[in-house]
Parts: sequence; C-alpha cells; structure tokens
Amino acid sequence: MAASTLSNSFSSGSNSTAVIIPSKSNPLTVSYKDLSAEILSFQKKLAKLGVTPQAAVSIALPNTYEFIVAFLASAWQRGIAAPLNSAYKQEEFEFYIDDLKSAVALVPKGSFAKDGPAVRAARKYQAAIAECYWNGREVVLDVKDEGKLKGKGNQKVEQAQPDDIALVLHTSGTTGRPKAVPLTHKNLTRTMKNIKATYNLTPEDRTMLVMPLFHVHGLLAGFLAPLYSGGSVIVPLKFSASEFWDDFITHKANWYTAVPTIHQILLKNPPPATKPNIRFIRSCSSPLSPTVFHLLEETYNAPVLEAYAMTEAAHQMTSNPLPPAKRMPGSVGIGQGVEITILDQEGNEVPQGSEAEICIRGENVTKGYLNNPEANKSSFTKNGFFRTGDQGKQDKDGYVIITGRIKELINKGGEKISPIELDNILARHPKISEAVSFAIPDEMYGQEVAVAIVVKSGEKLDEKELRDWVSEKVAKFKVPKKIYFTDNMPKTATGKIQRRIVADTMLKQNKPRAKL
Repeated sequence: MAASTLSNSFSSGSNSTAVIIPSKSNPLTVSYKDLSAEILSFQKKLAKLGVTPQAAVSIALPNTYEFIVAFLASAWQRGIAAPLNSAYKQEEFEFYIDDLKSAVALVPKGSFAKDGPAVRAARKYQAAIAECYWNGREVVLDVKDEGKLKGKGNQKVEQAQPDDIALVLHTSGTTGRPKAVPLTHKNLTRTMKNIKATYNLTPEDRTMLVMPLFHVHGLLAGFLAPLYSGGSVIVPLKFSASEFWDDFITHKANWYTAVPTIHQILLKNPPPATKPNIRFIRSCSSPLSPTVFHLLEETYNAPVLEAYAMTEAAHQMTSNPLPPAKRMPGSVGIGQGVEITILDQEGNEVPQGSEAEICIRGENVTKGYLNNPEANKSSFTKNGFFRTGDQGKQDKDGYVIITGRIKELINKGGEKISPIELDNILARHPKISEAVSFAIPDEMYGQEVAVAIVVKSGEKLDEKELRDWVSEKVAKFKVPKKIYFTDNMPKTATGKIQRRIVADTMLKQNKPRAKL
C-alpha cells in the first residue's frame, strides 16, 4: 500500500476487525469499513465547527474509541492533532493549548458542567470546547463553547497532504520549556512502514494496547502501525494488570508493546492459567534490564525485542529483530528504516565500538522543533543527522548499546520529565530558597523524581506540605518521590550548581528528612 497520509494508510472498505474496545458487558468491535465511515463523519463535524488546515485540535481524552476517531479525523481534515494527557492540571493544559494556539479542545462527556482543568484552560485562551463521546451509534461532537471559532464554521472537508503536519507532541526540554515536535503525515506513515517491516506485521496479528495514545509509543507502535498492517488493536481504557491477560486471551491478541515498568508489573502478577500464544513482546521507551528480559522470555515463552525510539523520530529508530536473527539483551538492536551513526561533538564519526552521541537520519524524523531555531541549530548536524542526546556505541554487527544520557531528563517508565521545569515550579514556593531536581534509580520505573531543597531561613517545611503544593501544579507522575532537605546546595568551585553533583551528594546522605 502506497500510504503517504493517515487518510490512505489503511483499507477503508474492509470488513476485517480494526478496533476492539473490551468490556465485560458490551465490548465494541469495529471493522475498517465502519471506522473509516465514523472518521469521515467526525471530520465533517470538525469542518462544520470551523477546523481548517493546520489548526491545532487539542485532544484531552483517555484511550477510547472517541480518541481514535477524533485523532484520525483531525489529521484527515489537515488539522494538527495534539493529544494531551487527560490527567494534566490546569496550568499544564494552559501551556500546551497556548503554545499551539489551539482552535478547539476535545474533552470527555461531563467535563464542561464540571468546569474541569482542560475546560478552564481552553476558555482562558478562547479555544472552542467540545465534549466528545461514543453514544452507541456515533462519536458525538457536542460543542459547548465556540470560542475563537465563533462565526467561522461550515468549512470545507479537506484532503490531507503528505507534508501537512498531522501531529504535534511536546518533548521535555533540557532548557525547561517543553519543545513542540511537529510530525508530518509522511513522518508518521514512514514509521508505520518501518514498524510493520521490523515485526513482519500482517492482518492476522492482533495487539493489546497498554500505552497511552497521547504518547508516540502507544500511538505509533501500539495503534497506527497495526492498522497500517491490516491487523486489529484491542484498546482498553487503561492498563490493568488484573484484566490484561483476560482481555489478551478473550480477544485473541498475539503481541504487545510496553515500557519495562508494565512488563515488570505483569511479571509480579500470576501468569494466566492458559498460556497465550505470543508471537513476540516489544519493549521500548526506557532501558530493559537483561534480568527482566530473560524473565519475560522464560515466563511467556516468547521472544522479547527491545527497541529504541523518541518523539522526534515519530517513535521507532532501532529494534532487535525477530528470530531467527540475533536479539541481544542490553542492546536496542539495529537501525530500522533509518541511518544510525555515532558522532562526536564536532559531528565526526567515531571508530566502531567507541562511545559518543547516537545520531539518526530518516524520513520519519522531524524537520525541526516549532518556533525554536536555537534548539534546531544544536539538534541537527550539518549533514542533517538528528542528535538524540543519548550516548552509546555500535558493535561490529550494527547493534546499538545506549550507555547513558547526555541530556539530564528524568525517564520515569518512559515518561520524560524536565528537571528544569520542576526547578522552576519549586522556585515559586514561598518557603524555598533553592531547589534542584534530578533522577534517582528506581526498580519499578527505571528512574524516579527526586529533589534537593534549601528552605529559607526561619521557615519550616515538611515533605507532605511540599508534595501537596507540587501536586496542585503538575501531573501526578512528576511529583517528587524523594525530597532531600539540605542546608547548603552543593556547588562547583566556580559556584555553579551541577545536577549530577547534587544528585550524588544527596544519595550519599541518610534518609530524606523534613526541615523542622
């Protein structure tokens, strides 16, 4: 299939199953034919509301049929789909809606009456507000506030173009301000082709989606690539360890992709009584330890294939291949439809086996961040290779081993958190004089959020008070797990605060304590 946009990347006339929404009482099974009809119907609703080419559609919905339809319809209408974590707080929604100058925010049924955080944020920036839900017959677009689209309705139904931006996701920047990553239809369809080829996906394959659709991992590997291959996707509302295997077996899944955290949660739960026939298990978005790799293979009798991906590459860059080819625990495999090279700071290739920055080039890679010339200048080499910010090396067979992060982002189970963003928020606390956030090792998530705090002279602050305060400002996954109170922040000889030095000093301290 010569797919070049999301509107021609799957079979619109097929009666085969595209999507299954599991439910104990009333599971929903949707064919490709019905899915296409539903997307087109919703596209017409967006056009009627006033969505025009390259208008941003913020989608604050959980993993649901309505998310799937709204996302694809936005892209078909040549809009920019901007999925957002529905658990964000108002301040976070405000940042993303303002950054993209969103035309409309799509929210779950009941959000408007509750005046939820996404609704308040959309109203502040005059984005239209529409509730979006499946009523058993159609995906409803219930416009509650036309906002900036008032008087601009009844636009024409568009035809997506390969170079249109289809998706914008933000990636946590080391400078603190999240960077907007535009991905075109061409970027996305290239990744879909790459993933299909890597895992030899066919219409007979059926995957269980456990990753959120606001993340490239879930959206591309867990959803769009399977659709492109003509397979089926099972989409529960959220990952549940207790229901995972029931749904997996009932709906006849034969593979899944997840972050190591989810693999570990599944391993901690009893395996299913009837072992499912799993073709492969994919792991991505944060490092998989060789111990967990071997345990997964032994427990589920399936090959485990670790991959390497990032938002800027529309997800996948490398992966371990299917058997009989070699798969290496501790390695993220070989380039998949992309060029991989290891370059020094000057952009020169280093000898094979030497450690330097992993750089990539390919049709799936973004052309650059939105409105961020400085980041674009530092992120691309003169030959057009994208600098990943990860340090690594390649063995003689081309297998990539990641040895560390050049950037200082906290990678919590695949969620990238900017320490500078947290520092800036903590600095606003009236009792704090200095704050430095950093990653600490964590068995479940790979890394967790920690923070070192210097409390202002004469003030008292404890962990609970600080956590409660931070919880009002950021999503739950960003709230620090460990809080270290210190009288003096460690600094270099020149008086600079270096995150790594702070982290090392705090980790050597005794148990975190309150400043009383």
